[in-house]
Amino acid sequence: MYEQENQPANFADIILPVPIPNMFTYEIPSDLMPSIGIGHRVIVQFGQKKVLTGIVGKVHQRPPQDYETKPILEILDDHPVVNPLQIKFWSWMAEYYCCHLGEVMNAALPSGLKLSSESNVQLNPEYDPSLKNYPMDDREIILLEKLKEKSELSYEDCNKLLGLKSAYTIIKSLVIKGAVLVYEQVKEKYSPKIENRIRLSSPYCEDKKELEALFTLLSKRPKQEDILLKYLQEVPIYKQPEANEKGLRKQVFLEAGLSGSSLKTLIGKGVFEEFEIIVSRFEQQPVTQTEIILSDGQQEAFDSIKSQFESKQTTLLHGITGSGKTEIYIKLIQEVMESGSQVLLLLPEIALTTQIVERLQKVFGSEMGVFHSRYSDNERVEVWQGILSGKYSLVVGVRSSIFLPFDSLGLIIVDEEHESSYKQFDPAPRFQARDAAIMLAWLHQAKTLLGSATPSFESYYNCRTDKYGYTSLFQRFGGAELPTYHIADLLADRKKNLLKLDFSRLLREKIQEALNRQEQVLIFQNRRGYSPFISCEECGWTPECEHCDVSLTYHQYSEEMRCHYCGFKDKVPKACPACGSNKLNTVGVGTERLEESLSLLFPEARIARMDLDTTKSKYAYQRIFEEFSGGNVDILVGTQMITKGLDFGNVTVVGIVDADRMLYFPDFRATERTYQQITQVAGRAGRRGKKGEVIIQTRKPDLPIFTQITGHLFHELYLQEMGERKRFFYPPFVKTIKVTVKHKDGRVSERAARHLSNLIKDISLKKIVLGPEKGLIAKLRNQYIYEIYIKVDRTGNIPAIFKSELQKIIFNLGTNKDFRSVRFVVDVDPY
Repeated sequence: MYEQENQPANFADIILPVPIPNMFTYEIPSDLMPSIGIGHRVIVQFGQKKVLTGIVGKVHQRPPQDYETKPILEILDDHPVVNPLQIKFWSWMAEYYCCHLGEVMNAALPSGLKLSSESNVQLNPEYDPSLKNYPMDDREIILLEKLKEKSELSYEDCNKLLGLKSAYTIIKSLVIKGAVLVYEQVKEKYSPKIENRIRLSSPYCEDKKELEALFTLLSKRPKQEDILLKYLQEVPIYKQPEANEKGLRKQVFLEAGLSGSSLKTLIGKGVFEEFEIIVSRFEQQPVTQTEIILSDGQQEAFDSIKSQFESKQTTLLHGITGSGKTEIYIKLIQEVMESGSQVLLLLPEIALTTQIVERLQKVFGSEMGVFHSRYSDNERVEVWQGILSGKYSLVVGVRSSIFLPFDSLGLIIVDEEHESSYKQFDPAPRFQARDAAIMLAWLHQAKTLLGSATPSFESYYNCRTDKYGYTSLFQRFGGAELPTYHIADLLADRKKNLLKLDFSRLLREKIQEALNRQEQVLIFQNRRGYSPFISCEECGWTPECEHCDVSLTYHQYSEEMRCHYCGFKDKVPKACPACGSNKLNTVGVGTERLEESLSLLFPEARIARMDLDTTKSKYAYQRIFEEFSGGNVDILVGTQMITKGLDFGNVTVVGIVDADRMLYFPDFRATERTYQQITQVAGRAGRRGKKGEVIIQTRKPDLPIFTQITGHLFHELYLQEMGERKRFFYPPFVKTIKVTVKHKDGRVSERAARHLSNLIKDISLKKIVLGPEKGLIAKLRNQYIYEIYIKVDRTGNIPAIFKSELQKIIFNLGTNKDFRSVRFVVDVDPY
């Protein structure tokens, strides 16, 4: 689709980061023709004022028929930053997930590779102030005087100068009077990291007599002499003459407490030279482990995977927690990299990267790059460029890593493939990274390995229908045993008065026993904050978000109530605003409250918490992990962050505080996900020979799901759930699509949703249309939500045809004056 033609090209189709279906054709100026090609970044004017960064998707000789082309303003790179395979992948993603190519590009490119434009103001060179054609007020005169001093001012500079929130009216007046010009200045966001270095000037490093004379001269200036001695101590210029060329970081002298002014003097006198180099933002890690020795069980699984890859593009590794899947991954990665191909290892959460990166860096060192959202824009651009340059052959990253500029992928590994974190919910493209990775591998003719202790039922179904290969590993590494499960009946404990601060007697006893043995404990509760909400005991009043139809979560540490959807915050009231009562109680349990309860129950224990509130800073995950793995924390309380992939040898007790909350979530996958989350967090216990114990607190201990969890009856649960899904038409037996309708007026939103639902029902394809119904959260960020849920027959090309028809309907609705301001959001494979 995007192949470059042989004849000279006069036009280029540019992908722009705007939610519009098509690429835009621009004219290639003659001076840019030799330099331009597919994948280059270019600057183009879009509309009257906007300046955007675009990617060249195609070059050709055909001018557009329905509009006049504008010229490309500038090419930003000597070499393409995006390759044709990426553009094919973007196109597939836009088509499959019912979004626009520009939206995919916007998600794919790190913001450091996108340019920003800001309006600047300068004096009009043709303006003659002596003519005094127009009267000027004081603020206009101040602005003109400043522009005589400075050649240009940004809008922000003008605001500060005049002390205004917006100087727009002043600037507009000066434009009308012909006194100033307004233009767009484009700034590139990415900037390389520059390091200042110092080296000894040539006479002194080449001639020992010159150096001795210099020491004699500096003997009366001890501060300068100390700097010279420090340099010679760090840089052996005579043993390694080439070392002087690289010099020494300027910061080394300052860190040693030496005089900055003395160093400046020596540079001024020509003793030292100061120069700049571009350096990586990532520390270079040495390789300390080259050979990976697999156990018999691991070797058998490794050989099975390679055998499966001979006939299958995708294989599932079903390995229980603690079975040593990472070692198998490393062995496969080594083989692929030795063949000259690239490898992508996907992880579901940033939390996992800390521990697994340390293990992989020991084997792959500087050949490995890490990519996730906690990195700065500049760091992400460096990883992108590192792949383009061939520096990185292995990338470990979260779901956005699938957009990196790979050109020769040989293997993609999706670890914990069942995780819901692989699903992007907002903004578009709303993709499932596991499924997209399989497509990416197919484009590269590469293999995909899915790994999990609790596979998603869709992946397991694909194995049973022979679409994927299947390999199992049901032995824990090093002979470690699976943990023992205990079910704690909360209602029974409450009746006997044995429930204390949300903890059953059994869980309290097991925690105390672990602390007595100097072992560690994990407590899992998938809700952050102190309490889900506050309620008035007298009248039942509950504080709600001003912008969303949800109650505010109480956070005791910051003494505030927060909406976890839009970020709205409010102070905790002293009394009920509805009835005046001061009997305000917290309802429900969050991680913050559990942390407090544990500190009361076990005052001698060192307790830490891991959730979104405690891991906002860049290295917070790493700090908490290091403290826990170093034995400085006895009990770690956390949300789902603690359920995945973590390997701590001293954890012997895991407590699941409220299993019912997961089970009764309104989602057809609730039972599957409950099994997965409990099994995953349970797998953190007893990984180094010590027997682990898992305590599940529930109000309904007789439910079949708990027998299936404690008996490791994955296959039985799968058959039970598949029977239900086939009967009621749920994935994997149908393709599901959710359309969300949003508008600030609830009546408009409902009317648009009903109109859309009727049009969808008219599509002559086999389907089931449910709704429209109010969303689970009926109002979100001041927008009223209605949802339409569609189950489409998977046979042949029916899903693709349906999606195409759906997009046409939504596009036409967007041109209807009644629904022009309504937002329609399509989510393919929504859960």
